[in-house]
Order: sequence, then C-alpha cells, then structure tokens
Amino acid sequence: MKHFFLMLIMVSSTILSAQPNSNSDVKNGSVSGRVLDSELNEPLPYVNIVIKDAANKVITGGITNNDGTFKIDRIPEGDIVVSIQFVGYKTIDKPIKLGKGNYKVNIGDVKLEEEATGLDEVTIVADVSTIQQKVDRKVITIGKDLQTAGATASEIMNNLPSVSVDQQTGSISLRGNQNVRVMVDGKLSNIPAEQLLKQIPSTSIKSIELITNPSAKYNPEGMSGIINIVLHKNTQIGFNGNINVGLAHDIEPKFNSSIDANYRNGKFNAYGSYSNSVQKRFNYGQINRIEQEIQQNFNILDNNKSHLFKVGLDYYLNDKNTISVFTNQNIFDGKVNVNSNIAYLTNTSLNESQLTNGDGENDSQQYNLNYKHDFDEEGQNIELEVDHNIYEGSQITSNKFFSSQRPNFLEDTDTDRNRTTINLDYVKPLSETVKLELGLQARLFDNSIFYESDGRERNQAGDYIPTTTRFDYTRDIYSAYATYGKTLEKWSYQVGLRAETVNVDSEAFKKDLASNEELAIPFENDYFELYPSAFFTYSPSEKNSYQLSYSRRIDRPGIGQVNPLPEWNTPLISQFGNQELRPQFTNSIETNYTRQLEKGSITAGVFYRIIEDEIQQAILIDRTDVNRLILTNLNFDNTTSYGIELSSSYRPTKWWSINASFDLFSQTQKSIAESFDTNQNIILSTVEVDNIAWNLRAFNNFKVNKSLSFSVFGMYRAKNKNIQFEMEDMMMVNLGMRYSFMEGRASFSLSYNDIFDTMFAQFNGQRPFLQKGQFNFESQQISGRLSYRFGGGKYRAKSRKRRDNDEKQGGGLF
Repeated sequence: MKHFFLMLIMVSSTILSAQPNSNSDVKNGSVSGRVLDSELNEPLPYVNIVIKDAANKVITGGITNNDGTFKIDRIPEGDIVVSIQFVGYKTIDKPIKLGKGNYKVNIGDVKLEEEATGLDEVTIVADVSTIQQKVDRKVITIGKDLQTAGATASEIMNNLPSVSVDQQTGSISLRGNQNVRVMVDGKLSNIPAEQLLKQIPSTSIKSIELITNPSAKYNPEGMSGIINIVLHKNTQIGFNGNINVGLAHDIEPKFNSSIDANYRNGKFNAYGSYSNSVQKRFNYGQINRIEQEIQQNFNILDNNKSHLFKVGLDYYLNDKNTISVFTNQNIFDGKVNVNSNIAYLTNTSLNESQLTNGDGENDSQQYNLNYKHDFDEEGQNIELEVDHNIYEGSQITSNKFFSSQRPNFLEDTDTDRNRTTINLDYVKPLSETVKLELGLQARLFDNSIFYESDGRERNQAGDYIPTTTRFDYTRDIYSAYATYGKTLEKWSYQVGLRAETVNVDSEAFKKDLASNEELAIPFENDYFELYPSAFFTYSPSEKNSYQLSYSRRIDRPGIGQVNPLPEWNTPLISQFGNQELRPQFTNSIETNYTRQLEKGSITAGVFYRIIEDEIQQAILIDRTDVNRLILTNLNFDNTTSYGIELSSSYRPTKWWSINASFDLFSQTQKSIAESFDTNQNIILSTVEVDNIAWNLRAFNNFKVNKSLSFSVFGMYRAKNKNIQFEMEDMMMVNLGMRYSFMEGRASFSLSYNDIFDTMFAQFNGQRPFLQKGQFNFESQQISGRLSYRFGGGKYRAKSRKRRDNDEKQGGGLF
C-alpha cells in the first residue's frame, strides 16, 4: 500500500506536468538595449525585461547580460510595452510599435533609479524552485520550497533530476555514475565532496547547475559531468546579512547554523560568512554469506564537527578594472565508531568481532585572486585568476579484536595536499553575432600520504608485524582552449577544442616484509590529449528549442583509486587503490528538446556515451585468508552507456506547483572476479553486467497564503546492478512546511522525511560468494530551521565570472 501511494503521487504529478499548450507561435520583430544604474552609471546584470501586448498580457521576455545589454527576438508586430523591472529599482515602461520599417528597435541606454523606500531583504528567494534547460546544463534555482526539503546541500540533492546521494556514504552520482566533479561557485575544493556537501546550508544555495556535457572551455574531468553549486552573495549598498539555525533528529541529534554579512560602499564590497555543522549519524546493517553460513553485523556511529569561514573583498578600481580576493578556511573534526560482529553459524567457536575507533581531523585553506579588465569595445575583456588550495589531514584508527587470534593494532595516516590553478581567459566579440574565446590554464597538484601500523600485515612466517608506507603523487596539467560561437536568426552554434599535456609521477615507499628494507615503487604516466566540443541550438519559436551537443571527456583516477594504502578494512573485506590505474575517456553526445507551456515548461533529453579504458572495481580473494575479500580498481575494455531524461516545472493552479522528473540509464560494466569452483579452487572469471535503472521524482508545493506553504516530495529508485551486488528498489515520501513572519524578514521551516520508513538499502550478490544484506540509516529525520534577514539597500554587484561556470547563450528558457 505504501508503494502504491508513492507511485500514485509521482505518476499523477508527472502527467500533470506534461500538459501541452496549444497557443500559436508568431514571430516578427526584436527589441534591444542596455540597462544602467542611474547613480553609478554602470551596467546592471540580470534585470527582467518583460514584453507585454496592448492588453497588458505578457508575451515574452528575458534578462540582461553581465554588461547590461539585452535583445528579445520573435516579438509579434503591433503595439507593445517593454517593461524593465528590477528588485529595489523603479520600473520603467516604454511603449513601442513594431511594424513595417520598424521591426528591429534599439531603445538605447535605460537608466534605472533606486526605489526611495529601498528594500528590507538582503537576498530575494523565490517561493518555488524552477528548472531551466540551457544549451549545456540544467539550472535548478533553489526556492523556499526546496530549502524546506533539507538542511544541507547533501539532503536536497536527492530532489534534483538525475542526481542520487548514497545516504550511508554520502557519495554523489549523476546519471547513475559517480565520476562527477562537484564545484562551488565554479571552483574545485580540496575538501572531500561528501564532507563539503554536508557543510553547506541549503539556505546559502542560490542555484545548482547540472552540466552534463561541458564545452572545451571547461576542465574535461568527470564522465557524467559537473555539479556546480552557486551560493548567494550579498552585494547591496550598506550593511546586510542573513542568519540561519537548524536542528534535526532521528536516532541521533544534528545541529547546523550559518551567518553571512556584506558591506558595500563606493568602490569596495566586503563580505564574509561562517557556517558550522555538529552532527551524529547512526547506520546499521548486515551481510549474510548464504552458502558459507556466515553472518556479519555492523553498527556505525559518525560524530562530526565542522566550521567553514569565508572572507572576501571586491575593489572597483574604475569602470574598466576590478580586483577581487577571497579566502575559505575549513576546520573539520570527525570520529567514527564501527562495531562489526561475525557469526559462523556452523561453528560458533570461530565467532569474532572487531571494534574500530577512528579519530580524524583536517584543515583546508583556499586563497583566490582575480583581476578583470574590460576593453573599450563592448564585451571584450581579459581575466586572470589564481587559486591555491592547501589540505592537511590526520587519522588515527584503533582496531580491537575479540574472540580472534588476530592482535589489536593502531593505524596512523597523515595527508598533505596542495592544488594551484592559474587561468587566463580572453573574450573577443568579432561582430554582434560572433564571439571568440581563448584561454590558458595550469593545474598543479601534489599529494603526500604517510601511513604506519603497529601490526596490520603478516610476514612470510604468518606473524603480524609493524608496517610503514609513504605514497607521493604529483600531477601537472597545462592546457589551452579556443571556442568560436555564432548566433543566427533561429540557429546558434559553438565549436571548441581543448589541448592538454599531463605529467603524472607517483612513488610508493614500502618496507619489504622479508628483508625489512624500504622499497620504492615508481609509476609515471605522461600523455597529450585533445578534447573537442560542439553545440547546436535551434529555436523555431519562443516556445520551442532544440539542442544537440558533443564533447570528449576524461576521468583521471582519484587519490583513493591509486593510493596503494588500505582505504578501509574489516576481518572479511579490505579495499586498496591501484597505483598503475590509467584514466578513462568518454565521448558523449546528447540532444534536448524544451517546450514552454502556458503554465510551465517541459524538457526531454537523450544521451549516449562511448567509454574507453573503463575504470571498474575488481573482486579478489585474499590468499592468506580465503574468507576475506580484497577490492581494488582496474582498467577494462571499452563499453557504452545511454539514457533518457524528462523534467518539468508546472503550476496547475496559483497555489500548487510541481517539479517532476524521470530518468532512465543503461550501462554495460566489465570487470574480473575470483570465486571458488566445486573443488574449492580459486578461479578467475570475466564479469559483464548490463544495468538498466530508472528514477522518478516529484516535488509538490502548496501555497496556503503569502506566509504559509506546505510541500510533499516523493522519490522512487528502481533496482540497479553493479559488479558485486544487485540493489533492490528504494523509495520515500517527505513532508515539509514553511512559515514566514516579521514582514518576510524571518521564516521557520519544518520537515519530516521518509514518513513510511521505506528508505533503506537491500542487496544481494553472487560474486565471489552468494550474499544478501541490508543497511539502514537515519532516513526518518525531523528537521526544524529558523532564518532571519537583516539590512537593506539596492543590488549592485561586480560582474565577476565564475571560471568554470560560464553559460553559453541560446537554448535558455524565459
């Protein structure tokens, strides 16, 4: 009954979302111009341009670009009104007549004046989240409804199309693949993505961009693409800010809070923020080996505390030159307790248990400098950015064994990581419809891991002895790119090429168990690659848009995949990296269609990938203990993947809005796995798994009045397979409410997740043993959050590019 109720909610929402619009499409003239701040005489980006007919009915519209310019095409002839609207400014309406001899109207510079009363709010957040399909990405604007869905970025990710978050590990995947890059404001971080997503409050997020087929201008890492989290940045005159406090509880309590503030005066804009997260998370589960009659039980308790600081300054030298600097400082302290019990049902004398206590801390620092120069020619600019990241972490793990012949041992792991990125970008409009972009980039990365244990490994005599290992890894990447784009009346296209030379040098130092001498195991991999891209957009009318794109990408092995040191281990399973792992390459093509409806929009897409030298997990049997598994990563032959996606934003009534999505993906996975034959001999076999999985999501928001709203979210995740396990389907229904008060300055939200207690992971497997299991996590979480905005003033922002987040024109939605 629970499953039927959930499916009914989502199927009904999806059907409603897809209601067609039969209005006819007419296109004739165009209107263009530029919007300026009347006081500062500088361009205003993101100003709403609304085109209305003589009856004051909205026909179409758009927003201004970073330089304040706009151009609205395909406007039916006749008397129209161009309404220029921006929060904190007086609206200007300009009547225009489009007709014979006057089809292309340029209204010139329009100067907006500040409203005399100003604004009380710092950041304007829409009530309802929206989904836009750009030519190379989906942009999900986070409204107040999605902020209610979760306290952190990690918790609201499952609400997004084609995105899945493992609630146990926190790992994120896009289109069923975990090879995805996570960025914040277009920049990578040394902070692990799972940790970072749990630290960002949902109220700090302006939008999330799913960039599934990036152009040659982007770094080519990530087979399934890039997830870019765009944060709010207060840039108003005067002093402004925002405070958030959140509490949550299921089995264990959780707390998070944040404050951000900004002061803008004259040529300076100073801003800062602080957020923290204090939370305990409890997971439990079991894995049963059916034929061996071995039962494993796990109880896992995480206890994490984190603090994230950001301070920045924009300095406007003059109209043509701007310098910006900022720093992020992150402090993390995490503890984990894992209690695992192994029961041998046919011989209880072999029963054993392990208690693992981990105590880790890490500090991450980011320093960023940006300089931008605008030339006299409109749209021509050059920009230099230098970004430096430092990461220092340590982890001490205590392993205690009970009813086992294995001695207790300690593990100590220290990690030092540095990443420096230097970008030089140049933009040159060759004409009103043609743009050329050129760029150079250097990415310098080095990582050093020191590991020691007082008794984890066995020597040839079978005795457990201390071991010391050091792993040094450096990767330097130098690249250049060029893109050429042109816009025609109905068509637009962009072609690009990125060239990269890569130098990888790694070395593992390990003591030989026989001679006790330190051995050096080096590995080098230098290569040169080209990454072409192409994007085509066709818009026959304002309500219909088609996109076709191609790109070549790469998945470079992560540190965890190449690090030969143990990532984790239990009495029956361990995981190690593979120092000689090579990158995998992906050629991806996708097409999308967007239809504007009278009360929303719908987007459908299809993608296809060819994957070369696929990286996949291998399952091996430990020769020193045949009951123990070893997991690692290897390169395999080429494979393919394809999928379809359907998403929609729809408002059936003024008080009800829906964001719904459906996605299906298929991939052939190849690997090797060891198992036992009938004589209990170890055999090696090639494994090929064809995985077809699909997901359905629907987010419903119900607005009772101006202050009160309720939400219902449903998700169904179908069965899917990997090399080791077949995962059963998962589903959940969440409820939420939001109430605003103090004239909109303050709000309180409450949510209750997984109300039917259906969100848990069940699985079974056959390699190398017949297994089945289940893991449960704190899915039935009740959360409350209080937000308050202070300050006031008008919007005045620096037009600063997010380096890895530039949007190409064309294919956008109004």
